[in-house]
Amino acid sequence: MCGIVGYSGSRQAVEVLIDALKRLEYRGYDSAGIAVCGKEMQICKDKGEIARLEESLPALKGTVGIGHTRWATCGRPSKENAHPFVDCTGKFALVHNGIIENHMALRKELMAKGHEFTSETDTEVLVHLLEESFRGDTHAALIEALKKVKGTYAVAVVRCGSKEVVAARKENPLVIGLGVSENFVASDVTALLNYTNKVLY
Repeated sequence: MCGIVGYSGSRQAVEVLIDALKRLEYRGYDSAGIAVCGKEMQICKDKGEIARLEESLPALKGTVGIGHTRWATCGRPSKENAHPFVDCTGKFALVHNGIIENHMALRKELMAKGHEFTSETDTEVLVHLLEESFRGDTHAALIEALKKVKGTYAVAVVRCGSKEVVAARKENPLVIGLGVSENFVASDVTALLNYTNKVLY
């Protein structure tokens, strides 16, 4: 079980993401990480509890981002296995709760095409599938990538140069929070209560 949060609006994303992740820490606490879209994709992640991540955060600037708190199911607890994961181009960042049953076969195919992996996780195949499927539309690329996946998931994706957080779910929980000129996504409504009481399940 892992926790996911995403934000797009006018606030600095890092503040919202860390606050929301703290409320999701019951869903996983062996590692945590965030991705913030600024002029480039900014990633910060670490092994251990969210407090450790918060202490090590550099100044991340941007109003769109995603975060994750992890309970290890595939790959040992480590900084390398913490989410978010990025594609080979550095344009996409992705977080995931669930299990990709066919990840070994997908990893082999992607490596044969030249993709480089940095973790032991099943999740990392998703961000490389997204890279393979992208033709200018993140939403369409995620749909295409997920067609190749066997398993369950809640996924959130951000892309450099876009204000969107694109999300999808199959069996695993994910809610959307509606704000004024801002929107949220999270594994649990409790992560969003500081910001909105309008939620779509």
